[in-house]
Amino acid sequence: MRLALRVGVAPRTFALLETTGNKTGRRRLTPVGNGLDGDTFWLVSELGLRSGYARNLQANPQVRVKVGRRWYSGSATFLPEDDGWKRREEIDDRNGLMGRLDGKIFRASATEPVTIRIDLVGGATHK
Repeated sequence: MRLALRVGVAPRTFALLETTGNKTGRRRLTPVGNGLDGDTFWLVSELGLRSGYARNLQANPQVRVKVGRRWYSGSATFLPEDDGWKRREEIDDRNGLMGRLDGKIFRASATEPVTIRIDLVGGATHK
């Protein structure tokens, strides 16, 4: 899936999140559900603040997100007061049948979902 997302041929249900490793400083790529909604990208970490990408975002909130063949730059903010279960359901519904199937896997494995809002800046970037 990661390779398909990198070359831009994965289903639009998914996106690729690029963070900076909090210990290594190296680029980290994580497949996520496609939460693109205008100038905002919504993400729900199924393990809350314990997931690798959540720890990376806490250390450095500057990210890029690849949807289809376009990269977007942005800044992540954690929203612990937001209902992560409901937010994920909204994301899954927008992503059709495949999104709803992915949501079933999410709900089966999620322990402490936390919502992350990524405010996108300057449109698409290229790299």
